[in-house]
Amino acid sequence: MLSLRLAIPTRTFATILPRTPSRTPRKAFLDLDHFLQRQRVLALYRTIVRATNQIPDPNTRKEMRSFAREEFERNRGVQDLTHVRYLVSTGKDQFKTMQRYVDELVGR
Repeated sequence: MLSLRLAIPTRTFATILPRTPSRTPRKAFLDLDHFLQRQRVLALYRTIVRATNQIPDPNTRKEMRSFAREEFERNRGVQDLTHVRYLVSTGKDQFKTMQRYVDELVGR
């Protein structure tokens, strides 16, 4: 009796291949408190940028935006949640002051 052996080539699939490490390091995941504070910071920044759109003078508008951006960039690396909360609170107070100034400029 003849036995037939089928020559089946072995296939390698992408899921079987060993994973090579990425060139870029992965960032650590944020816990819930850090995530929520980050969202509050971004919301405050967006609110400030939208408010500066109401400033009629382009030079003043640019100066206000650059001031806000510099403040946010200066405190970018803060990780302590208590300090972040303090900065957001202080930023909201400064925004209210800026909003009153903008309202005076616009004539509301």
